[in-house]
Amino acid sequence: MSSSVSSSAMEVLLLEDDPALHQLIVEELESEGYRVQGCHTVADAKMALQGKGFDLIVTDLRLPDGNGMDLVKAFQHAGQNGTPPAVVVITAFGSVRQAVKALQAGADDFLTKPLDLEHLLLSARRVLSNRAIRSELQQFRQLNTDHGFHGLYGKSPAMHKLFEQIQMLAKAQGPVLILGESGTGKELIARAVHAESARANKPFLAVNCAGIPAELLESEFFGHASGSFTGAKTGRKGLLQEADGGTLLLDEIGEMPLILQAKLLRALQDGWIRPVGEDKEIQVDVRILAATHQDLRKAVEEGRFRQDLYYRLETFGIHVPPVRDREDDIDLLALRFLRLSATAQQKKVKGFTADALKALRRYSFPGNVRELQNVVERAVVFCATDSIGLKDLPERVQLNTGSQNNIAGHTNLKHHEAALLEGQVWPTLDEMQKRYVQLILKEVDGNKRRAAALLGIGRRTLYRWLGEEEST
Repeated sequence: MSSSVSSSAMEVLLLEDDPALHQLIVEELESEGYRVQGCHTVADAKMALQGKGFDLIVTDLRLPDGNGMDLVKAFQHAGQNGTPPAVVVITAFGSVRQAVKALQAGADDFLTKPLDLEHLLLSARRVLSNRAIRSELQQFRQLNTDHGFHGLYGKSPAMHKLFEQIQMLAKAQGPVLILGESGTGKELIARAVHAESARANKPFLAVNCAGIPAELLESEFFGHASGSFTGAKTGRKGLLQEADGGTLLLDEIGEMPLILQAKLLRALQDGWIRPVGEDKEIQVDVRILAATHQDLRKAVEEGRFRQDLYYRLETFGIHVPPVRDREDDIDLLALRFLRLSATAQQKKVKGFTADALKALRRYSFPGNVRELQNVVERAVVFCATDSIGLKDLPERVQLNTGSQNNIAGHTNLKHHEAALLEGQVWPTLDEMQKRYVQLILKEVDGNKRRAAALLGIGRRTLYRWLGEEEST
């Protein structure tokens, strides 16, 4: 990360009660590219601080409704990117004692009136450069602080709760149902449960139920005898046998055909399975973990999923929080993905600008951790400096078009608001799903394989959502 600072992205709060000097400072700072919000009173400044963070605060000490000294400490909690803003104090009553007090309270520089505007600009550049160095150090420390748990990373309360759940459920023996939106890392959750369990030294296998042709699913799960069907020249063990003693993850369990669900239920109940074409049954000891982003209760009501299997699976359940509920983890995850991507691409990108991090925190990431990783990898590719800036991020992130109420793109927001005002209804979930799929397809230039991977579903599911037949 470079400690050089561009003024064009810097947010400045000016607190000065002298109208003429106030206007002069605003014009001078804005001429240098700073974005300035001016206040004349302490009360106005407090209101401004509630609205957003600032990179630099320039404040007079003596104000009509208070003392700037009292605000300096409060300013330390008003910064962006978790880094306190730089503070420059101005006063007509300069003294060594006041300067020392201001610096001890957290100010970065101390200027006296009559104010030399060129001196002010030099001071602003210097204190912002020092602030950038502090921010870089903070990012470095955060990047090298291990908040990991078996490949999962997070320091938010939601993730700490999830880690505790994993540790508790790992000690149990029954199946676990892992629920969460696409891209939240459900397979990583399953691997963590396995790693924390007594089966950790035994096999862990994962299969995507939506990624296997329906006619091959039974053979894939239960195995088959030689000659049991066309093409079966030799016998083969199924996944349940391969995972004997260990753990089997059934990803996208909601896509499993009903006939296979019945056979799986029996395997869950007593451990007996019958390979295709065999007369004898085989007993296996496998812990089943299942994952889905679907609403299985609704699937049960619609007859697409067996009720008895659902209740058997949901004995132990884990809900994986979406990224929008993990704001405290955005910086941590973004920095980790940056390091991995920069290493893989052999690029010397070390961090993010304050504006870029602000945009990442503001965006809701409907594609969750997977989308965040893709965004960072893309940004590393386009970054021409040592810090990812706002311009390096995808347009949807820059424009904050990822909210759940605006999933189909920012151009629809005003339309939706107008529709609500006119008493119209919001689109259905199915309609929003179709719009989101089309948005992802547009993002990947129509590549359905990549779209399915980004959505966290199988291609068969994607074709079904699109109402198409899968082509060979």
